Amino acid sequence: MPASDIAYTPILPEGWPRPRGFSHAVVATGTRSVRIAGQIGRAPGEIHIAAGTDAGTQWRVALGNVVTVLKAAGGEPQHLVALRAYVTDIAEFNAAGAAIGAAWGQTLGKHFPAMTLVQVSALIDPHAKVEIEADAVLP
Repeated sequence: MPASDIAYTPILPEGWPRPRGFSHAVVATGTRSVRIAGQIGRAPGEIHIAAGTDAGTQWRVALGNVVTVLKAAGGEPQHLVALRAYVTDIAEFNAAGAAIGAAWGQTLGKHFPAMTLVQVSALIDPHAKVEIEADAVLP
């Protein structure tokens, strides 16, 4: 299913500066929608995230897990229309910006869905620092 089979239009209100690394909104049309549950930075088969695993590494693994689930549903990264990321420490997330940007580039390239980032007090795994859920529209 080529990504060109869906219409994906990022929305930028008049007079607003272009956001860096996400879109304010996305208009997408296709025939199927996929809702991906929150994915943490734990590789398949692991029982827990190793203590001390940094936020950048967890972001890379969590985003990779999102894409793996999406591909299992028949989609591709370009079909993502929204991401919701939950982090336990926004300052640590910001400090890991270079690693997060590299992971984004390797996983999603220059595709920027609508996105929300929220700090939470804890996640399901005691060592989790990142959880990402997603929505996609497939052709």
